Amino acid sequence: MTDKINTYHIPVLCDACIDGLDIKPDGVYVDVTFGGGGHSRAIFEKLSAKGFLYVLDQDADAKANIWNASNFSFIQSNFSFLSNQMKAKGVIEVDGIIADLGVSSHQFDQPERGFSLRNEAHLDMRMNASSQSTAADVLNTYDEDDLVRIFRSYGEIKNARRLAAEIVQQRTDSDIQTTKKLIDLLSGLAPKFKEHKYYAQVFQALRIEVNKELEALESFLGQASDLLKPGGRLVVISYHSLEDRIVKNFMKKGNVQGDLEKDFFGNPLKPLTEVTRKPVVPDELEQKENTRSRSAKLRIAKKNG
Repeated sequence: MTDKINTYHIPVLCDACIDGLDIKPDGVYVDVTFGGGGHSRAIFEKLSAKGFLYVLDQDADAKANIWNASNFSFIQSNFSFLSNQMKAKGVIEVDGIIADLGVSSHQFDQPERGFSLRNEAHLDMRMNASSQSTAADVLNTYDEDDLVRIFRSYGEIKNARRLAAEIVQQRTDSDIQTTKKLIDLLSGLAPKFKEHKYYAQVFQALRIEVNKELEALESFLGQASDLLKPGGRLVVISYHSLEDRIVKNFMKKGNVQGDLEKDFFGNPLKPLTEVTRKPVVPDELEQKENTRSRSAKLRIAKKNG
């Protein structure tokens, strides 16, 4: 089991996540991004026979990492459907929820998934392979203004208008279907000596759009706070500023916009209180051993009440 997890995905900030969850042996916990099962296994090992672990993952490949136990249940689903999935299981409240956002090592390392810059592949980028829209669909069907929007909003691309215009011009001759063809197009637009960062920003923007990641995250946070018991913990690892800003705003202010609302008496209206004022980041050793952890930020909050 351990070997399978390590080759699929090395769990980031695992010890800090377990500490953040403050696990009760008889408690009920949910890992909404099961992946290779690294965080889940660490949680499960701290549970008694009376405790229960539910895990969600929209990627069917994650099923390869499940194990058989009477107090363990795998649900193939996007975490934006957390409330409905828990209701279907008869679960009203839980003691802790963990989310490790972004793309797993397994997904990056499967060339046919189209997430990686390193491999020639179809521009897919779907985390759920049964979803309809791919990155190629976005590039070849979105109008110029919509392309500008996603590149500016999700990739923070400075020359988004020029990039969108170039894509629209290119696809009049032939569709942009592969990672190589897209990178060839990007090579003439990327800032000198910052080519790789530029490519990564474009790929990030496409991946976020294809998977509706930010909308799903916003929906998940609200559902998670409702599902937690008073004192229950929410643990979230993000990998880029767009995700982290949403998580930070929700934990600090109670909404993703970051506007603190108060009641008639001036008391803050927010469901969570931060356990850590600043995000936890991997130490130098973890960043060296697992390069994909370098941009990780862990935030922890507990349910008020």
